[in-house]
Amino acid sequence: MAKEECITQWNKTGDTSTLRNRKTFPLSEKTFQTPSTAVSKDKNSRTGGQSSEDDTQSSNGTSAQFSVRGSLGTNEPPSRVLLMLVVGLSFSTRLYKITEPPHVCWDETHFGKMGSYYINRTFFFDVHPPLGKMLIGLAGYITGYDGTFPFIKPGDKYEHHNYWGMRGFCAVLGSFLPIFAYLIVLELSQSHTAALITASLLIFDTGCISISQYILLDPILMFFIMAAVLSMVKFNQQRHRPFTAPWWLWLVLIGVNLAGALGVKFVGLFVIVLVGLNTVWDLWRLLGDLSLSLVDIAKHFLARVVGLILLPLFIYVTIFAIHFVVLNKSGPGDGFFSSAFQSRLIGNNLHNASMPEYLAYGSTITVKNLRIAGGYLHSHWHLYPEGVGARQQQVTAYLHKDYNNLWLIYSQSGTPDLVRHGDIIRLEHKETTRNLHSHLHEAPLTKKHFQVTGYGTNGTGDTNDLWQVEVCGGRKGDLVKVLRSKVRFLHRATGCVLYSSGKTLPKWGWEQVEVTCSPYLKETPSSQWNIEDHINPRLPNISLSVLKPHFLEILLESHIIMIRGNSGLKPKDNEMNSKPWHWPINYQGLRFSGVNETEYRVYLLGNPVIWWMNLATLGLYLIMVAVASVALQRGFSLEHACVLMRGGGLLLLGWLLHYVPFYTMGRVLYYHHYFPAMLFNTISSLTNYYWLCLTNYLLPCWHLDKGLIRVNLKLHFYLFHPLSYGMTGPLAHEPGSAMAGLKWMDSWEF
Repeated sequence: MAKEECITQWNKTGDTSTLRNRKTFPLSEKTFQTPSTAVSKDKNSRTGGQSSEDDTQSSNGTSAQFSVRGSLGTNEPPSRVLLMLVVGLSFSTRLYKITEPPHVCWDETHFGKMGSYYINRTFFFDVHPPLGKMLIGLAGYITGYDGTFPFIKPGDKYEHHNYWGMRGFCAVLGSFLPIFAYLIVLELSQSHTAALITASLLIFDTGCISISQYILLDPILMFFIMAAVLSMVKFNQQRHRPFTAPWWLWLVLIGVNLAGALGVKFVGLFVIVLVGLNTVWDLWRLLGDLSLSLVDIAKHFLARVVGLILLPLFIYVTIFAIHFVVLNKSGPGDGFFSSAFQSRLIGNNLHNASMPEYLAYGSTITVKNLRIAGGYLHSHWHLYPEGVGARQQQVTAYLHKDYNNLWLIYSQSGTPDLVRHGDIIRLEHKETTRNLHSHLHEAPLTKKHFQVTGYGTNGTGDTNDLWQVEVCGGRKGDLVKVLRSKVRFLHRATGCVLYSSGKTLPKWGWEQVEVTCSPYLKETPSSQWNIEDHINPRLPNISLSVLKPHFLEILLESHIIMIRGNSGLKPKDNEMNSKPWHWPINYQGLRFSGVNETEYRVYLLGNPVIWWMNLATLGLYLIMVAVASVALQRGFSLEHACVLMRGGGLLLLGWLLHYVPFYTMGRVLYYHHYFPAMLFNTISSLTNYYWLCLTNYLLPCWHLDKGLIRVNLKLHFYLFHPLSYGMTGPLAHEPGSAMAGLKWMDSWEF
């Protein structure tokens, strides 16, 4: 029952003092202080971090003191000096050579360009929420960047453009990661030495330095994740002072940082789950505290609902509100969104536009699929390749506005003025003059559907070019309203319906969306279309201002498009992607810049000594928990064992939540996706070593000699620092290379 008593003791009081009438192995005075001992049952008799006389005696009244070799907990340096040391080292390592290389590196192509879009107020589409890009754009604007650099491809010279502000902003946020790690470990262990070594692991990690120095979302995301964890740990320490000002402060900060993490990337959901599980455990503990009334418990519950649900939700929605207000001009992202959404963008052809209200024969039109990101009906001169249905002209769905989206609508019998429900029509591609066509050949990707092609020339084709217009919910003779009518096109010869599958075609299809003819006639957004552009000078125009959607409509639409866009990111040929099992072992890095000896090379790779040590201590933690559990079950009372299992378990859970889900993802994955999990791994690894020494189990403390660790970190940082700060000359496997002998794995490419 010893383990249960330990857990009960933690749940009810948060105190990890020794249990009486047990065999005890406490530490010497001031060797180790837990956060929970700061609040005692008798505030007048004990102060934080000091045990009463009873707590240092075994059941027979004799002292059972054991000092930890190496004096890890004694003679701790002043906290302010250590914190300033961490701050200085962290900022100096991240801001050093921040302007080099003076050209675009890796994903700066995307996120630098998106920062420019915010400065120019130009609408774009991205698979991530907007906060990170908004902050990058704001940093650039404040530091004098005018938003005119095109960010076309990696390697483009910045020249006179002021890019250092955006890089510097990301580097500053990245500089806070070791500081947050220091404070988190300090709260959990109350050891400045443990906190300093943990911070050093991040300060001297080449991977953390590299990923912080460029215009990327990762340092912004990790800043909010670590800030949320620090706020959670601080809030946990306030459990004995509920509803005080510090208690509310840390609760609110948790909510703010959760909104920030989710507002940068959907990966922020993982830290939300971590905080949610911690909150459920906390409320369960409160429910078992019989000194609290049900009213008190209800207050705790409501406070957490407000601080951890309503506040983050409000901030998250506000981020999108600002996003939509700022990006009010038409841009490259228009085509991903519905016609109604586009009507709110200045410069879009639908903004305050006028066009004929009803579809007419002889009109030039664009046809947009109602599936989110379903695209415009599109064709081009390229043919389907051999072995993919009939070798005829490709018909696809394209997500961007383009001249090849234009079609002419003709009547099968005569030339009546307006198109009605039930009419038989022919659609002719304006650029190539070929007709929209289908037949019994199978579609390229959706094998149970039929292929759709462009066929014939100058209106000459066959009966497979005929389609029947059907207004969804309409009756025979109903007119087709531009933008507002949901329309289906039924193929007369085969009985199938024109369909956008949402699947991305291979390179031969220019990675556009597959269009098929579906034999399944159930009405779905994929088989429904609307007429967006309608050009016919013979007809009177009406204003389209009535189409502008409400905020909640565009908020929902943008999230559906982001989620589908994220899941649709597939590996491209020769693209540097990786698998989740590669990441913890540092199997393969990412080339940020340069490929040969004449170019300035930057390579994203974690310091192998740090990463492999972190990986080893994951298993070590499980061994320690098992040993502690057995010892408790046998009647020993291990001081701080409860904090080991609860605090260390929380960090291990954080690592699992930020790592394991990637095994279930079908999208393309990269090495940098592991860095949030790596932060939790680093924090927990040093804490594990420290706990091991304190409990005097398994390893002697000379294994954790502070001086040896610091020398080791500095040595390997010196050896591998060119990966972060740039290198030129021969590659690592060539004679005369500055990295000679450091290519420890063949998969490293520096």
